[in-house]
Amino acid sequence: QLQLVESGGGLVQPGGSLKLSCEASGSSLDYYTIGWFRQVPGKEREGVSCSGGSANYADSVKGRFTISRDNAKNTVYLQMNSLKSEDTAVYYCAAIPFRVAPGYCPGPQSYDYWGQGTQVTVSS
Repeated sequence: QLQLVESGGGLVQPGGSLKLSCEASGSSLDYYTIGWFRQVPGKEREGVSCSGGSANYADSVKGRFTISRDNAKNTVYLQMNSLKSEDTAVYYCAAIPFRVAPGYCPGPQSYDYWGQGTQVTVSS
């Protein structure tokens, strides 16, 4: 059974950076599609980025966020730069047990495994 644990959230000023980690246990992430999502109270969970057949990003974070994998550490990262107040949310990583086609990020309903989330607050 795959388990995911996010870390790296916190409070940062606008324009700052954070690097989120999604560490997996129970199975190798090599064959999984990993997605990063975020959610604010009262709103639906929003897709931020995914790594399956390729790295893909929501328009709102393109050019500022980078998803990467470290297979040796069984961890996926989300580097977030030039953070804005509207990036404030709880961030979740999630996994699907196969690699999706390049250029495609499934919606949240497609993911089988979820982490507990990590809070990111961008505020001065």
